[in-house]
Amino acid sequence: MENIIKGIRQYYPVSDSSLEVLFSHMEKLELPKKHLLIRGGVADRHVYFIEKGFCRSYCLHDGEEITIWFSREGDITFAMKDLYHDEPGYEYVELLEDCELYAIRIEDLNRIYETNIEIANWGRIIHQECLLYMDMHHINRLYLPAKERYEQLLREQPDVIHRAQLGYIASFLGMTPQHLSRLRSES
Repeated sequence: MENIIKGIRQYYPVSDSSLEVLFSHMEKLELPKKHLLIRGGVADRHVYFIEKGFCRSYCLHDGEEITIWFSREGDITFAMKDLYHDEPGYEYVELLEDCELYAIRIEDLNRIYETNIEIANWGRIIHQECLLYMDMHHINRLYLPAKERYEQLLREQPDVIHRAQLGYIASFLGMTPQHLSRLRSES
């Protein structure tokens, strides 16, 4: 669980004993590339910690898949509405590589938040950071030219270029695959 521990401690210095409490509620999953981990409209009461692998979150709009997030080693992935409102979410999570994940039930995680200040602080901080990132990504999609959005992705998440298909990256950046292909050939 080296990548998960590093990912958690990137946000908050959680002690080994608190990590043991968290890990004692997790179930290991090894799932293949292309597996649909979370389905929009279907309740999924888990948070998934990624030890190995890469995945994308996406929504459907008029039958088109719109990539909204990429997750990798050390990250977590989940359905927002399931986590916050106990109702089926709108997003899908597809594994883009074979993955080793650790699942914890949302109910168990919430109980740990109530009894362990370190895990609660980690949870608060990671959600604040993710919300800030999502806000900036949304603003950048509205205001930055396509080339600058692509360059920002290269700076902030360079692994995405090698781990995700062109179409997924293009939808994440809010452009067509053809436009992204032109930008890539120019750089």
